[in-house]
Amino acid sequence: MAPTKSTNKPKTMRIVASGRIYVTATFNNTLVTVTDEKGNTIVLSSCGMHGFTGTRKSTPYAGTVTTEAAISKATEQHGLRKVDIFIKGIGPGREASLRAIRASNLDVGKIVDMTPIPHNGVRPPKVRRV
Repeated sequence: MAPTKSTNKPKTMRIVASGRIYVTATFNNTLVTVTDEKGNTIVLSSCGMHGFTGTRKSTPYAGTVTTEAAISKATEQHGLRKVDIFIKGIGPGREASLRAIRASNLDVGKIVDMTPIPHNGVRPPKVRRV
């Protein structure tokens, strides 16, 4: 076999002064994504990446650890200072991740709740005839 050419180029660390933090809090996990202003992902973090498994992923403590890890990586490696926060979901990591963001010394511009809410719901079942 011929040797294959390696396409691994060194990653360049971008300096991003302002960005967005997307927190998705489900009943089973908490996902934290830090992006730049255009929406390009800089840092991605979830509870499973930090050693939490099973039901421990769905705890407020796991959400706090996940959020703190994502924020520290974004501030140290990319120079993040000003953020807008977008929260989706109603899981237990929701409030804990908000507290972790406020505890960090980031300048928070706005907090937006993007939780999907049904306006009409699904069609009801047919009337039961016995």
